[in-house]
Amino acid sequence: MKQAIIIGATSGLGEAVARQLIGEGWRVGIAGRREHRLEALQREYGRDRVAYRVMDVMLPSATEALDALLEEVSAPDVLLYATGIGRQNPDLEEQMEIRTVQTNCEGMVRIVDHFINYVKRTPRYDTKHRAHIAVITSVAGTMGIGQAPAYSATKSMQSAYLVALSQLIRMRRLPITVGDIRPGFVATEILNPEKHYPMLMTAQSAARHIVRSLKRRQRITIFDWRYRLLVGFWRLIPRWLWERLTMVKN
Repeated sequence: MKQAIIIGATSGLGEAVARQLIGEGWRVGIAGRREHRLEALQREYGRDRVAYRVMDVMLPSATEALDALLEEVSAPDVLLYATGIGRQNPDLEEQMEIRTVQTNCEGMVRIVDHFINYVKRTPRYDTKHRAHIAVITSVAGTMGIGQAPAYSATKSMQSAYLVALSQLIRMRRLPITVGDIRPGFVATEILNPEKHYPMLMTAQSAARHIVRSLKRRQRITIFDWRYRLLVGFWRLIPRWLWERLTMVKN
């Protein structure tokens, strides 16, 4: 039986991916802050298919929760970091910006680095059984978006950190692969329901793309084809011109 741990599985993409993996026969360990949602998922599928731990990635105790989860879901095939927050914040409300940085950057580093060190000391990982670490970043990390400074910047940081980790893993010859999953707009709690979002995808549709990426251990995943075209176009725009495109909104 394949096994996965999903950080941030109480709602949105994390929950949708967990449900799809369970439906395909995987055993899944889930973590998040809202225990009632974690418990409800375990009750729905059973303890033999779902293990959970309450976790706040912004706290140092998150690594203790991860260790406890790893005792139940030992040597998982996949670790997916699906936790993330982000809001449009053109007024630069300071606490919102800081919390976004802490969750998306500090939290990711805490969990991903701790798991890499777990893989190092776990004999069950070798050239035949590699761990796949994937982080849900965003196409917003391609360029800085003025309406959401912290969100777009943290997503860029996540992608750059994964590049560095991928290089380090090769240098140390660790049995790990790394995936950077970059969705566009997905209908989850992270989006403001009062706004209109172009090319909006359902969480279930996005989860299918993510699960396919996890199985294939893809290094970078952008879905669907519309966002691949959009990102390609963004990369052609010079920085000086982008900074003058004041009509750009997310």
